[in-house]
Amino acid sequence: MGLRGCAPATAAWLLAVAVAVAWDAGDLERAFPIVEPDYSHTKLSLAKEGLEAIQRIKTPIAAVSVIGPYRSGKSFLLNQLLSLSCEKGFGVGHMRDTKTKGIWVWGVPIEVDVDGTKVSVLYLDTEGFESIGKSNVYDDRIFALATVLSSVLIYNLPETIREADISRLSFAVELAEEFYGRVKGQDVAFEPAKLLWLIQRDFLQGKSVQQMVHEALQRVPNNNGEKYIDEPHLHRTKLCDMEDQELDPLYVERRDQLKKMVASMVKPKIVQGRTLNGKEFVSFLEQILEALNKGEIPSTGSLVEVFNKAILERCLKVYNERMERAGLPVSLDKLYQFHEEAKGEARRLFDKQHFGKHHAAQSILKLDEDIEKVFRNFGQANEYQSSKLCEARFSECEDKMERLQVLKLPSMAKFDAGFLICNQSFQLECVGPATESYERRLSKMLARSRVHFIKDYNNKLFNWLVIFSLVMVVIGRFVLKFFLLEIAAWVMFAFLETYTRLFWSSESLYYNPVWHMIVSSWEAIVYSPVLDLDRWAIPIVVILSFLAFYWRCLGGRKGIGRSLLPLYNGSYRNANRERTD
Repeated sequence: MGLRGCAPATAAWLLAVAVAVAWDAGDLERAFPIVEPDYSHTKLSLAKEGLEAIQRIKTPIAAVSVIGPYRSGKSFLLNQLLSLSCEKGFGVGHMRDTKTKGIWVWGVPIEVDVDGTKVSVLYLDTEGFESIGKSNVYDDRIFALATVLSSVLIYNLPETIREADISRLSFAVELAEEFYGRVKGQDVAFEPAKLLWLIQRDFLQGKSVQQMVHEALQRVPNNNGEKYIDEPHLHRTKLCDMEDQELDPLYVERRDQLKKMVASMVKPKIVQGRTLNGKEFVSFLEQILEALNKGEIPSTGSLVEVFNKAILERCLKVYNERMERAGLPVSLDKLYQFHEEAKGEARRLFDKQHFGKHHAAQSILKLDEDIEKVFRNFGQANEYQSSKLCEARFSECEDKMERLQVLKLPSMAKFDAGFLICNQSFQLECVGPATESYERRLSKMLARSRVHFIKDYNNKLFNWLVIFSLVMVVIGRFVLKFFLLEIAAWVMFAFLETYTRLFWSSESLYYNPVWHMIVSSWEAIVYSPVLDLDRWAIPIVVILSFLAFYWRCLGGRKGIGRSLLPLYNGSYRNANRERTD
């Protein structure tokens, strides 16, 4: 039951879809605007309705455009090519102002077979040149747009070729030379339109143009007294109502020949070696329109610049990616080397993909300018990263030097080793443009630290040796009871406190060979690559104190002391004497 109930609804839905599709197809059988003039009638804007009709096309597109002066029969010619009546096809006017505004497209493309490929041919009607209320720049934009969009461009002329027509032809040739092909045998970047000149003469059988115009300007009978009917006007629209047998047979023959000629000339539009479907064609149109509206006067150069805009962005992206591999900070020479390699890679990509031959130089200058801007940004980032890194290494060295200044046991060897390690690590890790300035700062800082250390070193060492000698006296006398140790400690103390005060000043002592010998001995004891006494002083003192305690308290009972050191034996000799009262 459920399925049976759904059947009528499904049928109704399918019927509605079929009707909608049929309505859409029928609705496309008319002309649509794709480009319209702006309010000032100087620049162009896109018309959404016509673009939507084009975007539906999935097959490769070819465009046939008809251009020419206003009131020259362009719309009529298109209707003839499409075998349409004026009532159904493109609008044909008989008033003085132009009927077509901007560029219009016939909504239903003609499907043709080109070298085994199905191609959709669009027919475009353009606004006529030199009509009332327009500037020459607007006409140039219409002409340039039609030239770049079309696969076949029909230049429709009423009988004569003028200087303005030659000028536009020159522009079309310049576009063709600029965009057709690529340097060094690469794929076609842009295939320009094939230009077809069409010079129309007689429309009516057996009549000259003068006779036709004279007859068209004759007064029309006005039996009903209509207000405007007495005014002379050109009955150009009468052609739309005439059958082929009423026209000159030669005209009909040439028209049919023209149809065949246009069909043989049609090729799908190629951009960067690829054909364009509906969406791509609309995107291409938007790109052209941007170029034409960019400057005051449309030119080949402005078109080239806009077409190369996306390529320039890709080239800059390649340059950025290549530069990011440098891994900042680096030296200036290395950064410049990366810059040259990345720039060369970007230029090779541009040479391979760019539009234009002659005017591409402007795009190359733009690429070089943009690359230099990016390179300056990388240079500033390199300086920042270099300063940041060198500042960190400098601070580490500064902290290290400060720690060496406050050693518990001063050691020149340890200071020199720390000094060397600090300098080497800085030289290795501080790279980039900030290296030179930070090296000067480091040299000054290390020199100050060394002077300050040496100044304090002798004073600290002198005080430590005085304390050491007194400690050795106490240990030798009361702890170890080692007579030779006590004597040596007293000699050192006497030398430091008495002899030096009598004969030398404290400063002169530091230059005495005896002092140098003491310093050498101190350095050998305090610091070596194997043992850093400043770090291990407390554990060593603890161990020695334990050994001394063990020897003092337990060693004497076991007879160890007598076998190891010369002690104060007098006390032991007298210990067993008989006591007398």
